[in-house]
Amino acid sequence: MVTAARVPEETLEQQMGRITGIISSDRFPTGERAALRRMSPGHSLPLSFYRFAFSYLPTGWEYAIEDWTTLVAGIALMSPNAYSAQVGFGGALGETGYSEFRLERLLAAEYDVRRVLFIRAIRFLAAKSKAFNWAEGARFLLTKSESKRDTLSLSIARDFYRRVDKE
Repeated sequence: MVTAARVPEETLEQQMGRITGIISSDRFPTGERAALRRMSPGHSLPLSFYRFAFSYLPTGWEYAIEDWTTLVAGIALMSPNAYSAQVGFGGALGETGYSEFRLERLLAAEYDVRRVLFIRAIRFLAAKSKAFNWAEGARFLLTKSESKRDTLSLSIARDFYRRVDKE
């Protein structure tokens, strides 16, 4: 009897690297990327998002559709230079002069406000051409446990201040 080889499930880092690679690729249709860029939390979704999601997002994405919509829109906004494995979300914000006040609001926000402020931060980073590791951005939106979110906020703030202090 032959058994099928089990393919190991991707880590969040691998998923986000793959997703950013697809959206940032020269082969990804420009019109599709533009439609993904125009998405915003709370608005109706274009068919191009669903086509992308069913093909490339991890199983269960539909249970956190608002968060995945925000992530995909953010990656599209920053493409073609969206991903840098060595730079965390907080570090990228710190290096580019993001304000402490805005960071505080972002880290304290919940639900739709969190998504809107996240997209604003992504637009800020896109204007500065500052890529970062999207796994941290995904954790920022997808983590629902309050204690895990507190730990993640601490990590983002620590990276932010390390970069600010270097500058």
